[in-house]
Amino acid sequence: MLNRIQYNAPVVLTFSLLATVVLFINYATGGALEQWTILRPTFSVTSIDSYLSILFYVLGHSGPDHLIGNLSFILLIGPIAEEKYGSANLLTMFILTAILTGIANLLLFNSGILGASGIVFMLILLVSFANTHEGRIPLTFILVFALYLGKEVMASVDSDNISQFGHIIGGILGSVYGFSGVQKRL
Repeated sequence: MLNRIQYNAPVVLTFSLLATVVLFINYATGGALEQWTILRPTFSVTSIDSYLSILFYVLGHSGPDHLIGNLSFILLIGPIAEEKYGSANLLTMFILTAILTGIANLLLFNSGILGASGIVFMLILLVSFANTHEGRIPLTFILVFALYLGKEVMASVDSDNISQFGHIIGGILGSVYGFSGVQKRL
C-alpha cells in the first residue's frame, strides 16, 4: 500500500512539511527558530539572521490554526500550480514572493510578519491561469482578483494583526507570474 503513495508535488509537500516541523520545534523549544522565522521590523545589514528571516519567515506561523489555514490552501491549489508550471518555477515563485513581500514590508511598515499568507494569495491568483491560452485573460482571474484582493484592500483598515499588505503583494505577484506565461521546464 505505501509503495502506491506518490510524492506528487515536491515543492508544495516539502514546504508544508518544513512549516509544520518549524511550528513543532518552536513550540517544543519556546521559540528556538523564531530569529529566522519571524521577519522583524528592524533589518540589520550586518546580521545573518536578518537575511535568513527575509526568506524563512514564510515557514513560521503563530500557531496551529494559522498553519492549518495556510496549508489548507497550499496543499489544495499548490499541486495544480506545480503541475502546470513545474517544480523549479514554483520554487522560484515561492522564493521571490517571500523576499519581495518581506522587502516591501520592511520598507513600508513598522511591523514584523510571519507565515505563508503571501504565498497562499500568490497561488490563488496563479491557479486562475491554469487552463488558459496565450494572449487571453481568463474571466476566473478577473473574478478571483476582484474578490480576494478587493476583500484584502477593504480589510486593510482593520487593526487585526493580519498583514493584508502581504496578501495583496502575493496576489499581485501571482498575477504577474500568470500573465508572464511562465512555462513548465521539462
